[in-house]
Amino acid sequence: MLPKFFLFIDHYENNIVQNDITNLGIIYRNYSKKQNLEDIEKIRFYCKKKRYKFYISNNLKLAKKLKADGLYIPAFNNKLMYRNINVNKNFLLIGSAHNQVEIKLKLAQGCKGIFLSPLFQTKKKKGYLGVCRFNMATLNHKTKFIALGGISESNLRYLKMLNAYGIAGISYFKKKPA
Repeated sequence: MLPKFFLFIDHYENNIVQNDITNLGIIYRNYSKKQNLEDIEKIRFYCKKKRYKFYISNNLKLAKKLKADGLYIPAFNNKLMYRNINVNKNFLLIGSAHNQVEIKLKLAQGCKGIFLSPLFQTKKKKGYLGVCRFNMATLNHKTKFIALGGISESNLRYLKMLNAYGIAGISYFKKKPA
C-alpha cells in the first residue's frame, strides 16, 4: 500500500521524523555524494522499527539488495525498463514529474504514485504549479498523486483543495534541531 506522507532524506540521523506520523514513506535520495551503504542500512532499520515504508531513489539493484519497499524514479530518469522488472508483488514504483509529458512517462514506467512538483514556491525552482495547475495536471489520470515542494505551516490550508492522494516534503516532516 502506498503511504500518504513521504519524506526525502540523503543521510541517516537519529530520530529522523519530528513526530509520530503513521502511514509514512521515507525515500533515500542522494545525488551529491557517494552513497554510504552502512548509512542506508541504518535508514532501512529505522524504517522497519518505526513501520515506515522505505524507498531507494534511482538504483534498482540497491533497492532489491536491501529489500526496500520500492523504487523512486526521479523526473530526469526516462528509461522504460522498469515496467517489467522481476520483484515481489509488494514492491512499488513511484516517480516524480513536473508536467504532463513527465506524468505520461512515469505512467509508462509503471509508477503507482507520482510526485507532482513544485506545488508552492521554493528556493530551488523559479516557477511552481499552485493549486489550480496541480489539479489540472492530475485530471484524466487514475494514478495517485503526491504533492511536493514548498509545503510549510503557512500554506497547509491549501492542501485540502488539492486533488492529491498525499503530501511529501524534504524538510517539513524532519525533526527540528534542538
